Formats: sequence, C-alpha cells, structure tokens
Amino acid sequence: MKVRVLGCSGAIAKDCRTTSFLIDDGILIDAGTGAGDLTLEEMRVIDHVFLTHSHLDHVAALPLMLDAVGSQRTAPVTVHALPETIAALAAHVFNDTIWPDFSRLPSPQAPFLRFEPIATGQTLRISGLSIEVLPAVHTVPAVGYAIRGASGWWAFSGDTGPNPALWQRLNAMDLAMLVIETAFSSQEAQLAQRSLHLSPPALVRELAQWQPRQRCPVYITHTKPLETDRILSEVRNLDIPPTGGRLAHDIFWLQAGQEFAI
Repeated sequence: MKVRVLGCSGAIAKDCRTTSFLIDDGILIDAGTGAGDLTLEEMRVIDHVFLTHSHLDHVAALPLMLDAVGSQRTAPVTVHALPETIAALAAHVFNDTIWPDFSRLPSPQAPFLRFEPIATGQTLRISGLSIEVLPAVHTVPAVGYAIRGASGWWAFSGDTGPNPALWQRLNAMDLAMLVIETAFSSQEAQLAQRSLHLSPPALVRELAQWQPRQRCPVYITHTKPLETDRILSEVRNLDIPPTGGRLAHDIFWLQAGQEFAI
C-alpha cells in the first residue's frame, strides 16, 4: 500500500497545504487543499473519499475536485463520512448557494458524488484494502482511520483532543506507522485544549497510553504554520519514556510530498 502525503498543515501559507492523503491511486483520506496539487488524471481516478470531519481545512478541495473531473467520470465519487459530516456538507457546501448540489447533479440518476454514512468502529473493504474507522474527540463529530498494508496498519488520528478510546484500539493493532496531530505549541496549550487539539505536553500524555508491539514511527501532522518551528523544537525535546516497559517512540515531522510504502 502506498501513502502519498498531499497536505498535512493546519492552515495555508506558501508551501503549506491542508490535510489530504492519497492511498494507492483511488482513495483519498480527507480533501484539504493538498488535493489541489493532483493532476486532473490523478483526480479523475479517485473513486472514494474518506472524510474525518466537516471542518473546512479537511473538505475544501472536495467540491472543486468534483467540478474539475466529474464530467470525465463514468460513476460518482463515493464520499464516506459520519452522518453528521454528511449533513453539514449538504447544508453548508453542496446547497446550491455555496456550491452546486453534486449529489443530484448533473442528474439525480447520474450525480457527481454519492454519500455513504459510516460509523466509528466500522471496517470497510475498499479496493482490496481494509479500512477501519477510529474514534476521535473534536469540536464536531469526527473520526480517524486505520488502513491495513502489507507491513501493518497505517493509522491517522484525525483532529482530536485527548482520546483514550483511540489508544485502547491501537494497542490491539499491529501498527506500521502512526500519524497524529499536534496543532499547537505548549504556549497555546489552553487554546489547544479548548479547541480539542493536541500540543506537545498533551502528546506526551496521549503516547503514554500506547503500548506498541514493535518500534513504530510516529509522524506529527496538522501543525499551524506560525507555530511549526516551535512545535518541532518542543517535540524534539520531549521526554517520552518507553511505555509499559516497551520501546520508546521515534517521532518525525510529516511533510507534503512524502510517500510511504506500508
């Protein structure tokens, strides 16, 4: 399984793209502005989009991508999301005011997109891959995802604050890579807490709940551009002991353009 990082920033700026991951060729995890760097042909072959939640930085490219390539496709793109996320998109994006309702255009019989509700804990089989919907704790209903590759699971926390249920599930999985958000530095820890994001001190508390079965790289994502250097400095100085007598963590910064074989 190939994972291509299209965007992993918490906001836009030069060379900063918001969250989007391309899995192999046909699956998109979130549709932030990073999806806009795909070619038209790369967009055209995406059949499934899995959304973590309804916030703009995770859905901004979806209506534009559908507009760019929808007429070149023979079937609608399936958007998998929580029912609350689907309702938010229908009410606030695909509402014929902000953007055309592509769930019934060009016609109800042959639309550009169709919505497929998902639930936390559900496992789907898409394009030969097992995709599990992970719990997330955010200001709107949200999820993360885990996808099974040849060497183990690739797990993405999505946007989340403290999340004991996530670690309970990850402790039962054979992870090959963990992507976890750390949106704010410690000087913004109160803002992170209020907005249900993580800061480096919160990251320490979260990772302390994880008992990986093997050494597993951890990649930090969703850093705010103005805070990225400070967050990275703080993360490098984190004192994270081995959890449960197991191996300590190798922590890296995720960057757009990276590709991983899982």
